[in-house]
Amino acid sequence: MPSLRIPTPLRSYTAGQSEVSLTGSTVGEVMQDLITQYPTLQPHLFNGDNQLRPFVNLFINEENIKDLDGLKTPLRQGDRLMLIPSIAGGID
Repeated sequence: MPSLRIPTPLRSYTAGQSEVSLTGSTVGEVMQDLITQYPTLQPHLFNGDNQLRPFVNLFINEENIKDLDGLKTPLRQGDRLMLIPSIAGGID
């Protein structure tokens, strides 16, 4: 069963949990399970086409899924997923 690390700004949507256990054999299935368990996360992670928003970075162990097969990336037993939101701002 894969686990997903939740960043601090999104923990209010997971009842304060920093990590959640999910089911699925692909990243997409796991993310669907996340949204099923915590539906208020959906607009923060997905756009209207049900694709991850551009500023949402999702890693399997040390690899960004954007460098793999995206939401179709298969998962293995013991894989850890981490959500890392992009941060913008600063002085131009």
